Amino acid sequence: MVSNDGEPLSPAARLFHAPTINCYVIAIMGCKTRINPQVIKEGLCQTLLKHPRFTSKLVKKGRKTRWTPTTVNLDEHMIIPEIDPSIEYPDRFLEDYISNFTKTPLDLSKPLWELHLLNIKTSDAEAVGIFRIHHSIGDGASLISLLLAATRKTSDPEALPTVPTHKRLTSPNPSFSFWRFFFAIWWGLLLIWHTLVDMLMFILTILFIRDTPTPLKGAPGVEHNTKRFVHRTVNLDDIKLVKKEMKTTINDVLLGVTQAGLTRYLNRAYGEDANSDGVKQTSGVLKKIRLRAAILVNIRPVGGIQDLADMMAEKSKVRWGNWMGYIILPFSIGLHEDPLEYVRQAKATIDRKKHSLEAICSYACAKLVLNLFGVKVAAAITRRVLFNTTVAFSNVPGPVEEISFCGHPAAYFAPSVYGHPHALTIHYQSYANKMTISVSVDPHVIPDPYLLCDDLEQSLKRILDAVQKKHVPNVI
Repeated sequence: MVSNDGEPLSPAARLFHAPTINCYVIAIMGCKTRINPQVIKEGLCQTLLKHPRFTSKLVKKGRKTRWTPTTVNLDEHMIIPEIDPSIEYPDRFLEDYISNFTKTPLDLSKPLWELHLLNIKTSDAEAVGIFRIHHSIGDGASLISLLLAATRKTSDPEALPTVPTHKRLTSPNPSFSFWRFFFAIWWGLLLIWHTLVDMLMFILTILFIRDTPTPLKGAPGVEHNTKRFVHRTVNLDDIKLVKKEMKTTINDVLLGVTQAGLTRYLNRAYGEDANSDGVKQTSGVLKKIRLRAAILVNIRPVGGIQDLADMMAEKSKVRWGNWMGYIILPFSIGLHEDPLEYVRQAKATIDRKKHSLEAICSYACAKLVLNLFGVKVAAAITRRVLFNTTVAFSNVPGPVEEISFCGHPAAYFAPSVYGHPHALTIHYQSYANKMTISVSVDPHVIPDPYLLCDDLEQSLKRILDAVQKKHVPNVI
C-alpha cells in the first residue's frame, strides 16, 4: 500500500543499499544510427517517467526509508559527453567509460537512475546508450522488461516487441487414475526432499562451504573493486539448433556452453601440456574444483511487456519491486571428449533445480532474518553466500524481432550488474537472431576477459559442430 509519505522499500531493496551489496544494473544498447538526445528526451517523458520508481527518490524518516515522489529534471539524468569523433580506439574508450561507473555511486538525493548517450561509432554500433539503474528500483528481469516496453518494433512503430514466453504443459486427460495419484504423491515427496537438501547446502555455504580458489574466484573486498564490461555476439540460430537436436531448452544449452568455456579457461590456466587446440590438459586438477553459480530468481510473475507499457501510460498498475530468492547452481568443470556432455550435464542440473523450492525458501529466510535482526545481519549473510560461490549467471530472453528505442534502431543489448561480491558475472541476452554474451570481471582477477569470451564462443562452436556431425544423415 502506497501512503502519502511514499512506498516502503522491499526487503531485497533494503539489502541492495547495504555497503557490501550495493548493486547496480547496467543496460548497454547499441544503436544503428546516431542518437538524437532531444528525441530520446521526449520519449522518456512518455515512457519511463510515467513509472513511479523512476520519479521517486529515497527519503529516510526515522528508521524507515521510503520511495517518495519527486519532480524529475531530465537534464540531471541524461549525460551526453563530448567525444572526439576521430578517437583512435572507440571500443576501448567505451569499455573505460562504463568501467568508471563502478567507481562512483549515484546521487541519493535524486531518483536512482541515469542514461548516458554516446555518439561514438564502435565495431558493432553507430552510437551507444547506457542505462545505469540502482538494483533497489527493481529486479533485473523486470527492469529489462520495462525498458523493452518503452521500445517498438522497427517494422511497426506502433507495435510492442514480442518476447518469448514459457508454455506450461497441461495434462490431456484430467480423469483420476491410481498411477496419476501415485505419481503426484511421489512428485511432492521429491519436491520436499530436494528443497530440504538444497536449503541444507545453502546453510552450509553460509557457514563454511566455499568454492575452490581458482583464477576466476575473487578475494575479500571484490565487491568494491572496479569492474570491466565486455560483450560478444553469437548466432542465436546456432543455439536453437543445438536445443532442437538435443531436445533441451536454450537455458540448458547456455549453461552447457558456460561450463565448457570456463573449463577451457581454467584448463589453460592450470595446464602444462597443450593439445591440438592449444588447450592444456589438466583433467585431474579440474575434477577437484568446486565451482558454483549464484542465480537470482524472481519469485513472482514478471509483468508482461503490454502490462508494463500500460502502466507507463497510466492505464493500469503492475506489482513491482525486488521479490527475489537465490539458488546455488553447481557447475560441472572437467574435460570431455564429447562436447555434448556439457549440455547433457547442464540439463540434468537444471532439471533437478527446477524441482525445488530453494528460491522461495531463501527469500523467506532472508526476509525473516532482515525483520528479526536488521539489514546489517541480513546483508552479511547474503554477502557470505555470494562470496562463497564463484560466478553470477543469468539468461534473459529478449525481442524476437528488431526494435527501436524512441525511433533509434537497436543493434544489440548487453545487460550486466556490479556491486556484488563476485569477480565474474555472465549474462546472456537474446535479441532477434543474436545472442549477446555480456561478461563483467574484476580485472585484478581476470585480466583477459576477451580470452574468456573467446573460450565461450569456441565452446559453442565445438558443441554446434558435434551436433551437426552427429545428425548428418548417412549418404548411401
